[in-house]
Amino acid sequence: MEEILKFESLDLLSNLFGHLDENIRRIESELRVSVTNRGDELKISGEAENVADAKKVIELLSDLAQKGELIDGQTVAYFILSVREGKEESLSDLGGDCICITSRGKPVKPKTLGQKEYVSAIRSNTITLGVGPAGTGKTYLADAMAVTALRNKLVDRIVLTRPAVEAGEKLGFLPGDLQDKVDPYLRPLHDALFDFLGVDTYQSYLEKNIIEVAPLAYMRGRTLDDSFIILDEAQNTTCEQMKMFLTRLGFRSKIVITGDITQIDLPDGKQSGLKQAMRVLESIDDISIQTLSPKDVVRHALVQKIIRAYDVFSEKQSNSDNLRKK
Repeated sequence: MEEILKFESLDLLSNLFGHLDENIRRIESELRVSVTNRGDELKISGEAENVADAKKVIELLSDLAQKGELIDGQTVAYFILSVREGKEESLSDLGGDCICITSRGKPVKPKTLGQKEYVSAIRSNTITLGVGPAGTGKTYLADAMAVTALRNKLVDRIVLTRPAVEAGEKLGFLPGDLQDKVDPYLRPLHDALFDFLGVDTYQSYLEKNIIEVAPLAYMRGRTLDDSFIILDEAQNTTCEQMKMFLTRLGFRSKIVITGDITQIDLPDGKQSGLKQAMRVLESIDDISIQTLSPKDVVRHALVQKIIRAYDVFSEKQSNSDNLRKK
């Protein structure tokens, strides 16, 4: 079977093909079709079902490109997966939603439907829990929303925190004062803000206390008004710590809590505060719980495959353990 698609713009075709035609090569490989270019036309050849899927993917990518979006390999892979799962209708909602501009002038936008729902939840709710595997943009997008809120004068400061679980009693063996000791555990929070604000602005905001980056223990006894507060690596909070953190919420503030419940580093016997909060808070208005999946991973394509491989391995191991118990 063959399908012919005609394009009005050669620039759009160039964006669609990608660097060294890598986007079209990916479509050919994963959907088992042949795509040839004749001027302003694309010819798709192969089995009927595969050609139909390839046509949908290319048309959806073309719509995204017409919105001014750059088409990369990760976007192509996500669109292919969505079409295969029959969820292509919602893909037209992607594109155009710029959250923030980085210090280098790069627009930050949701790249998947899960990310778009996550960003929408942050906008609409006072407290948002973003739960999902590494690489889904949970913290990066929360930081982007925080910087936007600060720039728009919706808040007076940004507070970033995370539990230093890995440190434990070993903090005393590290050189420097307490801030130096916990800094390695807070470094990921610094990095994203460097990207959005630039080093000079970031350092200035730190000195003026417009941005505060601190371990979770520093939150006790405080009330945070007019603040955008982000708790990262929340799976490593205890239940008591999570309750303490949530009750720091002040007037005109917003909280985003991010974590991955498959990466809990708490000592055996300790329940994750994030897992408990997902159950306790699920029915409360103005609190949203957003779950991102491996499909929402926007790092290297291999990250998705690694996450899925570990999920399959864990499931097999769990089934094996259950059989042994019987």
